[in-house]
Amino acid sequence: MPRPARPAAKAEPAALAPSRANYPHCRRAGDYVFVSGLSSRRPDNSFVGGEIAPNGDMKFDIRAQTEAVLQAIRRSLATEGAALSDIVDVSTFLVDMSDFPGYNEVYNRHFDAATGPARTTVAVHQLPHPLIRIEIRAIAYRPLDAPARRATRGARKAA
Repeated sequence: MPRPARPAAKAEPAALAPSRANYPHCRRAGDYVFVSGLSSRRPDNSFVGGEIAPNGDMKFDIRAQTEAVLQAIRRSLATEGAALSDIVDVSTFLVDMSDFPGYNEVYNRHFDAATGPARTTVAVHQLPHPLIRIEIRAIAYRPLDAPARRATRGARKAA
């Protein structure tokens, strides 16, 4: 039986920094949407939560970086009709595990243990730029025939 034709590539969200190699920010495979590892890099190649001070010291804000990454994932998923609440698996890469509490603080605003995704967090030696402290990749499940979804800010259910 012949394989169905692959759908045309979707346009990347203008609010995201372009990929630095030949890969999409996200890719649909049937009912699953795979999001490439994203950072807090802006389209102008500056970084949310990372800057070099005039004296050359690097300053970081893991909370700002985490929020920027989750919003980039949200925008990327939206191109496929998915949302943060559709994420079933997250892999997070931290340059410094001392950033773990700040990362968790922001992460927990968007996901909860009962309905949130499975998660793995690992420490890595470095990421593609010295101002990047966190990168997150995600897998979402959003059936192709699912009804249209209104945009939401996060995956947590209202209390």
